[in-house]
Amino acid sequence: MLAEISATRRQFLGVAGSMAVGTPPTGSLPKVKFGSVEITRLIIGSNPLYGYSHFNRILDSLMREWMTQDRRLEVLHRAEQCGINTWQVHYNDPTIEDLKRYRAEGGKMHWLLLADFELMKNWKLLPEVARLNPIGIAHHGNRTDERFRAGQMEVVRDFTKAVHDAGVRAGVSTHNPAVVEYVEEHGWDIDYYMTCMYRVTRTAEEARREFGEAPVGEIYMERDPERMCAVVRKTRRTCFAFKVLGAGRNINRPDQLEAAFRFVLTHIKPQDAIIVGMFPRFKDEIRENVELVSRILAGGAAS
Repeated sequence: MLAEISATRRQFLGVAGSMAVGTPPTGSLPKVKFGSVEITRLIIGSNPLYGYSHFNRILDSLMREWMTQDRRLEVLHRAEQCGINTWQVHYNDPTIEDLKRYRAEGGKMHWLLLADFELMKNWKLLPEVARLNPIGIAHHGNRTDERFRAGQMEVVRDFTKAVHDAGVRAGVSTHNPAVVEYVEEHGWDIDYYMTCMYRVTRTAEEARREFGEAPVGEIYMERDPERMCAVVRKTRRTCFAFKVLGAGRNINRPDQLEAAFRFVLTHIKPQDAIIVGMFPRFKDEIRENVELVSRILAGGAAS
């Protein structure tokens, strides 16, 4: 038993150590103004940290098995070491615990909060969350799209007002370009959007109406990024593009990976940023992503 624990510990130290003292990236990430702070145009997301693969339950379980709290913290510190200065995270007890530990260990990244779980049910928690100094709080995209489908967008608007009342910049997350158009047309007082590059919240019925049939599982259509980027460019508000890599569906070849990054980065506004989840189990993809995004934003040609 002790030998098994020791071997596991050695394996962890090898992976974590490589993240902690890994090779620094070449190039540097440009920053954009967001409220009173400057944020990097590449933001680290949280789905892989907490086992949300958006692929299947087996990959969810594998991610959760590997992503202990120690490893999650190593990933965050490695992201900061590589020049990323903002972390986007959803709300629940484990994420807030990780945030507090990250800060106690000297972590300096800004954090963007995606409201979920208890925070969506109990808005009275917002002042308490605001004391942790998030640079923004967004209404959760799945919940937004459900409200939009049900004709209940006033609930989403009231949430953003409650966020402002708590003294924090308010955003709306969505997977549906029509939601951005709706908010813009109705003149909402919000500060930013989180815009998914793939409309994964289409129901099977909506997919059948649009395409004549429904795929198995979440819906990732090749022209969805084009459709979302079109509305992103029309709003003056900052947009944080997420699922840039299609929850890992665009990473099978280096050219495919670069093309996905390049399309989004060249079709959103200069003031916008991208949120990318990272799972450095097999390689230092944090450094690789930083280098690739830095090169694209510096005007580098495709490799």
